Amino acid sequence: MDLIRRYLRLLRIRLAARRGPELGLHDVGRVAGRVGITDIDELRHMNNGVYLSLMDHARLDLMERAGAWRRMRDARIYPVVTGQMIAYRRSLTRGQRYVIESRIAGYSEKHVYIEQRFVVAGQIWERAFVEGRFLREGGGVVPMAEVGEVVGEDVAAHPAPDWLVAWSARNALPPSRAEAPSVWDEPLAS
Repeated sequence: MDLIRRYLRLLRIRLAARRGPELGLHDVGRVAGRVGITDIDELRHMNNGVYLSLMDHARLDLMERAGAWRRMRDARIYPVVTGQMIAYRRSLTRGQRYVIESRIAGYSEKHVYIEQRFVVAGQIWERAFVEGRFLREGGGVVPMAEVGEVVGEDVAAHPAPDWLVAWSARNALPPSRAEAPSVWDEPLAS
């Protein structure tokens, strides 16, 4: 049931994006939602993992409405999340309405950074920053400059804030083909 609900929600968002007003890539996208019974956990508020899934859908809405999604698919590239951080201010509960606001916060050479907010009655309840990269369907990473060419955007004109790039560097794991042993007696990085 939960899986069916998620796919129906995704379908609704994609259809609404195609019918909704066009957005510029750096505009704020807004997706309205309501907390469903399958979104809540044993504490009767929205499960923290559900927030992340809903943010995926809201980013897709922004890309669809800005025309970037079709251009990326035509170029056979797709986005992946490489890091994210979220702060929870208040709990969303079953039946509660909210709006997810999404906007691109900037770019680095390797990443796009997107700020997303869950908003209720004009107030931020949760805020997240999501870091993403782009991959080729045939394999390999796509540099942000090339992604910018595909979507018609000068990514160098919209640099990410320094603090966000610094967070990304501190949060990064080794590349996927490098070793990354799990050793718990190492001190935390400062």
